[in-house]
Amino acid sequence: MLQVCPNGARDPGACRGLPILPVLPGELAAAVRQAVAAGASDVHLHPKTPQGADTLDPEHVAAAVTAVREAVPGVPVGVTTGAWAMPDPRRRAELIRSWPVLPDHASVNWHEEGAEAVAEALLERGVGIEAGIFSGTPAAGRFLASPLADRVLRVLAEVTDPDPRTAPATARALLAELGDALRAPVLLHGEEAAAWPVLGLAAELGLDARIGLEDVLELPDGTPATTNAELVRAAWTMLNAP
Repeated sequence: MLQVCPNGARDPGACRGLPILPVLPGELAAAVRQAVAAGASDVHLHPKTPQGADTLDPEHVAAAVTAVREAVPGVPVGVTTGAWAMPDPRRRAELIRSWPVLPDHASVNWHEEGAEAVAEALLERGVGIEAGIFSGTPAAGRFLASPLADRVLRVLAEVTDPDPRTAPATARALLAELGDALRAPVLLHGEEAAAWPVLGLAAELGLDARIGLEDVLELPDGTPATTNAELVRAAWTMLNAP
């Protein structure tokens, strides 16, 4: 499975000054439609305010999910629940319980305070959980000790090492930390210059992967990407190489 992550928590002006980071619902819908046509089969997006800030506000979540779902019928659509969008975990859970339109899944970062409370709110509403396990944090141990570990849709093994030379080894160490007892599927991904080497490792190991402007702004050859679809096409080629 190749997931597209079209925007992330990036500032809209971060993409080398080009107007390519989708923010508004219509922009997300267009970007995801192109990415799915290029080979993506799942979506992880960050609903934003019109000013570009991540938000869990019911109105903005509903607008983003609805627009993308209409653009790519039948493709699972997920959102973030990152603490940067709402630092108070109790308020995060309250907002989830107030969402009028539900995503198919949502990521929960297990190193963040209140992760289990946020995950429980999602489970109450029938939303699948992507357990975000960041390298360099205590997330793996916390997750494996959690009573919710067997109730997640998948694990996002998130390699935070940005060095393309060392990130694959960091990824292998994270996977080893998660261990053989892990029952959920694993989606492995990196960030910035390390995104492509880690995607190559995911291909080697037969794991799910993701790509998009959330994770990286350059194509494998180092040239700036202008759309999410460009990144997806490059990832699709790498994942399906002999």
